[in-house]
Amino acid sequence: MTDKLSWIAVYPEIILLAMACLITLMDLGVKSRQRTRTYLWTLLALGAVALLQYLYASGGATLYSLHNMVVSDPMGNWLKFFATIAVMVSLVYARPYSADRDMLRGGELFSLSMLSLLGMFIMISGNNFLLIYLGLELLTLSSYALVALRRDNATATEAAMKYFVLGALASGFLLYGLSMIYGATGSLDVNAVFRAINSGRVNPQVLVFGTVFVVAGLAFKLGVVPFHMWIPDVYQGAPTSVTLMIGGAPKLAAFAIVIRLLVEGMLPLAIDWQQMLMLLAIASLLVGNLAAIMQTNLKRMLAFSTISQMGFVLLGLMSGVINGNIYSAANAYSSAMFYVVTYVLTTLASFGVILLLAREGFESEEIADFAGLNQRSPLYAAIMAICLFSLAGIPPMVGFYAKLSVLQALVASGQALHIGLAVFAVIMSLIGAFYYLRVVKVMYFDEPITATTVAAPLDVRAVLSVNGLLVLVLGLVPGGLMALCAQAIQQMLGT
Repeated sequence: MTDKLSWIAVYPEIILLAMACLITLMDLGVKSRQRTRTYLWTLLALGAVALLQYLYASGGATLYSLHNMVVSDPMGNWLKFFATIAVMVSLVYARPYSADRDMLRGGELFSLSMLSLLGMFIMISGNNFLLIYLGLELLTLSSYALVALRRDNATATEAAMKYFVLGALASGFLLYGLSMIYGATGSLDVNAVFRAINSGRVNPQVLVFGTVFVVAGLAFKLGVVPFHMWIPDVYQGAPTSVTLMIGGAPKLAAFAIVIRLLVEGMLPLAIDWQQMLMLLAIASLLVGNLAAIMQTNLKRMLAFSTISQMGFVLLGLMSGVINGNIYSAANAYSSAMFYVVTYVLTTLASFGVILLLAREGFESEEIADFAGLNQRSPLYAAIMAICLFSLAGIPPMVGFYAKLSVLQALVASGQALHIGLAVFAVIMSLIGAFYYLRVVKVMYFDEPITATTVAAPLDVRAVLSVNGLLVLVLGLVPGGLMALCAQAIQQMLGT
């Protein structure tokens, strides 16, 4: 359905922007060190936005509005719903840690988180190159500020500088690629670009050249090899609460712009960009898993783990078009969507435990800091073990079904190359299991280095328990989420 100036499609974005501005102004009168009032208002606002997104997604309608610049479809609405929940959970985990480190002197953590979520919304709903890029810049600029939020910490400032410089380079790649696509097709509208490319009357050399730069820019946002070097440094250098903000919800937005640009806009060029994604996936699985083995810092290890996990997502995305037909596209892209959603869920819980163990003046981010955690707190050790088993792809955790769905999409194509890639991915997962299980061994079999019991506020304890339980329950009954992803992708491909 198309209505040039319908505002219905952007109600969630308008509410989010209005509440971000209002909460920033309200926070000026808050004196509490914990910023309780700001925190509660932020969660309330995000809860209202999440509810609205849920209603939109359940309705199943596809709306094009604001002169076709915005699309509100089930895939986008579900991704926005999951992103909002992820930001809410991140803020619950982040508040005690941030208060201990004097990061809540103002309400910047809350307002910047809401603005970064607004950037994600615009990326997910963008149906125009310019709008997608504006959303991306809003997200990244908010992220730079969040990384540097701990102003008196040299490590965090250094991480913010690295992120800023490399992020600017990647934005340049993406913008240059999009400008070449625009030059070749004469349009910034994603649907018009698709029609122009599909007509076959566009210079193929310019298109392929532009596609290379677009893929390079997207690869940086996903954090895959060889555009990955910011990930370990930023994950380790940023305050852990901000690492969670960067490592969680933005992955959903990055997946969305890959779908919007490559699938909805440049599907006729799939033979070109799928080969690039394949090379990026192979390199990411190899480098991510081998480099993670050598890490002693848990945040840095999880950073390299992220690189290999994103390699799996790319395997799903590169198996959609086989010999020019798109019969397996829905299966392939829905498996990649399922993978991203479940990965974000697991990441939230694993970083939640790291945040919980950190005390005032002590960062619990070395693997050795988790020694004997089971003796100090069996509940948090169990949640961390569930997350690590899920990331390693061990049944019955949800990570096993995520990996299985991507491998099934590869094998279903019947291509010898894809079957070979599936075998390679399994071997890399076996290597990856080593560094995840090493942490479990340290938690359950090593002697604790401190007798301190792990205390947590009620809201953190409740959310973390539900988060860990979901990783297990969705592994036991993954059908509902898988069907939701499949239906959303089918509707996206059908419009």
